[in-house]
Amino acid sequence: MQIAIQGIGVVGGFGTGVTEMRQALLTGTSNRATLDLSNCGTPLNIPAFRANISRLTDYVPLKALRRVDNFSKLALLGAYLALEDAGVLAEGKQERLGVVIASGYGATGITFAFLDSFINDGDICASPTYFANSVHNSAAAYISIMLGATGPSSTVSQFHHSVPSALQTAWLWLAEGRVDRVLFGAVEELSELIGYAWYRQRGTAHKPEMTPLLTGVESAIPGEGAAFLLLTRKEEAQDGYCLLDRVTTGRLLKPGFLSSPQDLLVLGADGRIEKGGDYAQLAEKSTVACFTALYGSMPCGPALDIAIAALMLKEGKTFASPGGGICDFPASVAAGGNILESHRVSCLSLSDEDCFGLVSLAKG
Repeated sequence: MQIAIQGIGVVGGFGTGVTEMRQALLTGTSNRATLDLSNCGTPLNIPAFRANISRLTDYVPLKALRRVDNFSKLALLGAYLALEDAGVLAEGKQERLGVVIASGYGATGITFAFLDSFINDGDICASPTYFANSVHNSAAAYISIMLGATGPSSTVSQFHHSVPSALQTAWLWLAEGRVDRVLFGAVEELSELIGYAWYRQRGTAHKPEMTPLLTGVESAIPGEGAAFLLLTRKEEAQDGYCLLDRVTTGRLLKPGFLSSPQDLLVLGADGRIEKGGDYAQLAEKSTVACFTALYGSMPCGPALDIAIAALMLKEGKTFASPGGGICDFPASVAAGGNILESHRVSCLSLSDEDCFGLVSLAKG
């Protein structure tokens, strides 16, 4: 069964919405900010790609967001943008709509705020609001409630393998006829906890820009954001982007098995040197592109790659990889503005557990 992508909602360091993402792809630039931290009272700041959620109030009244945490706000904004992009937001209650969210780390900010309140105030006085928002499926619940979605909702968390695993869940729901549409989303927030863990592992020395296709060089910069796709069965689809043709997961095998040499291969290489060699080996002699320098290193990054690949298939043209076409392994880097010769684009992501996810998209 083939699945159609009808709408896309994205937010990240590049901006908010498909239009701003497309502009960032054309210019090859993104708005990099900083994350302020404290290490035993010593102030620190590290470069980071931050998401701006101010547009959420265009869809949800401010008073309705009073108790909603930052992670759930990111998810809500991505969900509303995807429905608006598909032209179905005005339908009101979303009957038979399923919600699947992927996240590598979940709502770490509010989860550890709840633990702090538990430690500081005891179990009797721990914050009930923090607790409710720390429940792993809370973001999917907020989306379902506010959209009136009557289908199932679920959250999948397998660190860097979360996106392909969650997509397989969405695929099964549509194949089994449980729902008519699925709102699939991937969300990551750059909380103080994640920032501190990043600092402890990688320090404060960072290159000015990410160069993920130089796989032998550490250049990762942390990021946050969300990417949502409105999915339907092909036969029920209206105007949209492309087809979700195949989602494959498994253990690493050998170079060259992942995609046809004619297909464009979008790599999830994110500047982390520990995974760079694996991407280089598997993508040998392929035509590749990499867009992580627009949104940073985060487990939900593969969903943003899928959104970019869908946009390329819809427009029939390639986007240049930010940071130039410098590559330190034998592969051809797609140039920007060229006609997309293949009818298929594949997105490859590798997890820290030596698993891979390969999402193949095709023209409708």
